[in-house]
Amino acid sequence: MIWLVDTHLLLWAAIGSRRLPGRAREILEDEESRLLFSSASIWEVAIKSARQRSGFDVDVARLRRGLLENGYSELAITGEHAVITRSLPRLHADPFDRILVAQAIAEDATLLTGDAAVAAYDGPIELVRSRR
Repeated sequence: MIWLVDTHLLLWAAIGSRRLPGRAREILEDEESRLLFSSASIWEVAIKSARQRSGFDVDVARLRRGLLENGYSELAITGEHAVITRSLPRLHADPFDRILVAQAIAEDATLLTGDAAVAAYDGPIELVRSRR
């Protein structure tokens, strides 16, 4: 199965956070899973890290390199993805999350997220609950 992993889950997996849900860990460790990360997630981390947002205090270049070294494939943002965002209902205002939903739809991937607002979209999305 093809999985597009959302930004928070990527961060939690990269730092070994206890907040990473068990189901997400299973998927990420399953050798049959094809794992994708979006260039939008890297962009989001870069922006929020520069603004010193809590939870985003990582070296974004190192994060990207680590994902690639651990078998993830990077998914670039295309015009097709951008067009799909226009047809999404306004359930969630965050443009980073909206592009992830659009990418999952366009790429026939399942978006793995811990965000219930993102999971409210119709489409290939699996919600996993985080440990807090």
